[in-house]
Amino acid sequence: MRILVVGDQFIPSEAFQRAIERQLGPDAGSIATVTWAGADREEQHAAQQVMEKEGPEAVATPDEVVEAAGNAEVVAVHFAPVSKAVLEAAPNLRAVVVARAGYENVNLEEASRRKVAVVNVLGRNAAAVAEQTIALLLGELRDVARADAAIKAGGWPERTASPVYELSGRTVGLIGFGHVGRQLARRLAGFGVRLLVHDPYVDPDTIDAHGGSKVLELDEIFRQSDVVSLHARLTDETRRFIGAEQFALMKPTAYFINTARSRMVDYDALYQELASDRIAGAGLDVHEDEPLPPDSPWRRLPNVTLSPHVAGSTEDAWRKSVELVATAIRELAERGRAANTVNSQALEDGS
Repeated sequence: MRILVVGDQFIPSEAFQRAIERQLGPDAGSIATVTWAGADREEQHAAQQVMEKEGPEAVATPDEVVEAAGNAEVVAVHFAPVSKAVLEAAPNLRAVVVARAGYENVNLEEASRRKVAVVNVLGRNAAAVAEQTIALLLGELRDVARADAAIKAGGWPERTASPVYELSGRTVGLIGFGHVGRQLARRLAGFGVRLLVHDPYVDPDTIDAHGGSKVLELDEIFRQSDVVSLHARLTDETRRFIGAEQFALMKPTAYFINTARSRMVDYDALYQELASDRIAGAGLDVHEDEPLPPDSPWRRLPNVTLSPHVAGSTEDAWRKSVELVATAIRELAERGRAANTVNSQALEDGS
C-alpha cells in the first residue's frame, strides 16, 4: 500500500511514519512524507479555524501536498487541507485518514464522489479536553485567574466579586456523552457531584455506569445544574442549539463551560447573560473569532475564564493521534475498510 503522510507544525510527518511502521511492520509498504510548509504554528491553526467554518477550499491548498499526492492510495493528515485539488492529483486514492475527530479540512463531498473513504479518529484527546474542562471550571469557580492577575498587579484580593461555592455536592450537567463526556465523568466522580447527562444517542445504562443520570430534555440540564458543560459533536442538529432560551433557565449562581465547539452556542446570547451578571460565569476554550481581536468585548468581561482553543493540545494527545491513525491504516490494509469511515453511507449509496 502506498501511503502519504502529511505533517504540520503540530504533528511532524516522521511521527506518523514511525507509528505506521510500528503497527504494520514489514507490511507497511511505501510511506512518503511531506510537510505543510510556508506557515508557522499560529498561521496553520488559524487556517484550521477557517476550514472548520468554511471547508478546505476556503484556504490555499499547499502546492507541496498536491505535488506529493501522486500515486498515494492512503493519505494521513492532521490539519493540512485536503481540497479538490489534492484529490484530483491522486487518482489512485482510496482513503484519507484524519488524525482528529473533526474532518472539516477534507472536501468530503468530492471525496465521496471519487469513492474515497474519509476516516477520522475518536478519543485521541478526550482525556486532555476533560482535564481542561475541569481546569476552566475550577479556575472560574474559585476565581483563580483573576486572583492571580490582581496579586501580580500589586493587590491582595481576599474576597471574590461573587460568593464562592465548593464543587462538592453541586449538580453538573453534561450535554453530550461521548469520549470526552465519559472521561470527564470519571474525573468528576472524585468531587462528589450529582451528575446529569443529556445525550439522546446514549442509553441510560451506559450513563448510569459512569455515575450519571440520563435527562431526556435539554432544558432540564440548564434548569437543574450548577455547572453546564458542553461536549456534543457539531452537526446540523446541534448548530446553535443552545441560546437565550436555555441560558434564561440557568440559576444565577450557575456556570457554563465550553471546550467543544463555539458554533453550537449563540455566543451573543451568552455574552449578554454574562455582561448583565445574570449567570455567575463561564469558562471558554472555543470562540467565534480565533484569535480574539484585541478589542473584543470578551476580553473585558470580569466573569469569564478564557483559554485559546488548546484543550486537546497536549503531547500525549499528539502521540495518541498518530497511533490511532496507524490503527486505521492497518484496518484498511487488512480489511479494506476502516471502522470510523465517516462517509461510508455515501460510498455505499454510490456503488
